[in-house]
Amino acid sequence: MATLLRIDSSASGDNSKSRQLADAFVAQWLAKNPEGQVVVRDVNANPLPHFTSETLGALFTPEEERTAEQKAIVAIGDELIDELEAADVVAVSAPIYNFSIPSTLKSYFDYVARAGRTFKYTEQGPVGLVNKDAYMFSASGSFLENTPYDHQLPYVKTFLNFIGLNVKDAFVAGGQALGEDGEKAFSSAKDRIAEAV
Repeated sequence: MATLLRIDSSASGDNSKSRQLADAFVAQWLAKNPEGQVVVRDVNANPLPHFTSETLGALFTPEEERTAEQKAIVAIGDELIDELEAADVVAVSAPIYNFSIPSTLKSYFDYVARAGRTFKYTEQGPVGLVNKDAYMFSASGSFLENTPYDHQLPYVKTFLNFIGLNVKDAFVAGGQALGEDGEKAFSSAKDRIAEAV
């Protein structure tokens, strides 16, 4: 049975355009995978602790020497990585907040980036270990894609590729604060999803 891991991060709930694009993708994916399972990781509804010196200290402490508090910290990342490794396909939805991703999604990235689990260092440079396909769904108030102000998509693609996720496509609805132009962009992104899945 195929498994799709959906990672949502918008704070706008059902009004979120990035979530609505992911909804359209999930519906199309389930139509092609009727026995498939969708696992939802909503980092807005269930935010992760920020990555701090305590987090780093726990990860770098040998397992047999960790305190109970350190074991609990490491367990957060273990659960997220297990969930990621178990999926066949990954869908990431994120709005653009202040030219980048929500901090809740950044925390998720910090926890799943673990040497020896999701990537490794080699003489030729880092190599991702997750090895599966991913799709990106994004929305912004103005049209930022392919401009110097778009720090979101390049960053997300770089990170996902770093841990071994191959970004097959990114669906972007810009101009969501600009009325009719934004509506057209959203509709166009949804149409592309229907064609791509």
